[in-house]
Amino acid sequence: MTEPLRLSKRMSELGLCSRREADEWIARGWVRVDGIVVSELGSKVLPSQRISVERQAAAEQSKRVTILINKPVGFVSGQAEDGYQPAVALIKEANRWSEDSSPTLFHPTQLRSLVPAGRLDIDSVGLLVLTQDGRIAKHLIGEETSVDKEYLVRVRYTKGDKLPDSDLRRLNFGLTLDGKKLKPAIVKWQNEDQLSFTLREGKKRQIRRMCDMVGLKVLGLKRVRIGGVKLGNLPEGQWRYLGADEQF
Repeated sequence: MTEPLRLSKRMSELGLCSRREADEWIARGWVRVDGIVVSELGSKVLPSQRISVERQAAAEQSKRVTILINKPVGFVSGQAEDGYQPAVALIKEANRWSEDSSPTLFHPTQLRSLVPAGRLDIDSVGLLVLTQDGRIAKHLIGEETSVDKEYLVRVRYTKGDKLPDSDLRRLNFGLTLDGKKLKPAIVKWQNEDQLSFTLREGKKRQIRRMCDMVGLKVLGLKRVRIGGVKLGNLPEGQWRYLGADEQF
């Protein structure tokens, strides 16, 4: 690869920050290419060139928070819609989990640029990540993400007594959505009416649509894990900070 590409894109590729953060840093004069400050947005670089950032950028990035919330039914993940509140409305001191061990103090400025890194539909509950850190957002929802997500799904079979083993195998690998074959999943019974789904992709209402294709009606859906971070005992409607020792 020898073609020049946008500096902000290259910074994102290198894992330094998100493209939006890169543009902010470039505009503030916090980015150097081969030791020379580059402050013009849209500047291009070669892959062989060395990119560094000023200490101010690293200091600002370290202040950015990542919050884990146990989203209840009736809240949307992102922007408010159709009269429903976004999950970020729950992020206030009164709803912070009393057992959160993080020393971080809550401040309303932490709500700025706090965006969901992945979604849960309005009828689903469980682990939702909200972050100010573009690196985390890219890691969780970028096209190349390898972070798996685990869900517990309560179901009822509508075509007889029991889901055939052949359809369970199709849930693991063999279904197509929106004209594309789904990536392999891990789907297994937890008990007689609950399945565990582990996915590495997140198409819109994917699990509900997968279940519908094999005659399963979803009665409840809860996300319990994203990579190495578990929902654990976090109560519904409450939140905590991502711990310094936790990694997705």
